[in-house]
Amino acid sequence: MTAVTFPAGAAGEPVPKIGRAWPVGVRPAVVRGWEPPATEYGRGHRGVDLAAAPGSVVRAAAAGRVSFAGRVAGRGVISVELTGTGDPPLRTTYEPVRATVKKGAEVAAGGTLGVLEPPRAHCTGSCLHWGLLRGEAYLDPLALMPPWLLRRGASRLLPVIDVPLLRPVPLWAGVLPGFDVGGLSPAHPAGPWSRPPR
Repeated sequence: MTAVTFPAGAAGEPVPKIGRAWPVGVRPAVVRGWEPPATEYGRGHRGVDLAAAPGSVVRAAAAGRVSFAGRVAGRGVISVELTGTGDPPLRTTYEPVRATVKKGAEVAAGGTLGVLEPPRAHCTGSCLHWGLLRGEAYLDPLALMPPWLLRRGASRLLPVIDVPLLRPVPLWAGVLPGFDVGGLSPAHPAGPWSRPPR
C-alpha cells in the first residue's frame, strides 16, 4: 500500500475534535510543528514534537485501544486506535515512550500510556513525538484538539494594583447590644471593628 500524506480535512474524512488531554503536561510547548512533505518520501515532519522532560507521564489524547506497544528501531513506541473514528480508524502514536500498557488495552482520554524516555537526537532538547494517522496517511495531531484545549494555558494570579483593601466586618458587629469583642477598635491592629455600645 502506498503511503499518502495530506493535510487534515483536505482529503478523506475530517479529523474529529475528540482530543481531551494533552499527551504531556497541561499545555506543552510545540517544539516543532507538523510539516507535511510535498511527496511520499520527501522531507517534512509527520507529527508534532511537544517539550517534556524525561520521566514525564505520557497520556492518551483521546479514548481508544492500544494497537501497538513496543520498540521500533530502538525507540519505545505506542499506538492507540481512537474509538469511533471511522474505517480505518484514526491512530495516535507516541515516542520515545517506555510503555506501561499492553497491546489490546482500552485507554480513556488522559489515561496513562507510559513514561517519556531520554532524548535520542530527534529534538534538540527532550520531547515527545506525537503523530496521527488514518490508514497510512499522516495527519496533524493538533487537529484532534478542540479550540478550548489549544488555548488553555496554566492559570496565573495577577497582581492587585490600586485596589483598596476591604477590612472584614463581622456580621454581628453592632447588632448584639452589650456584646464585648475584647476591646477591639478601628485603631487596634487586630481588627477593624469597634466595641458595640453598652
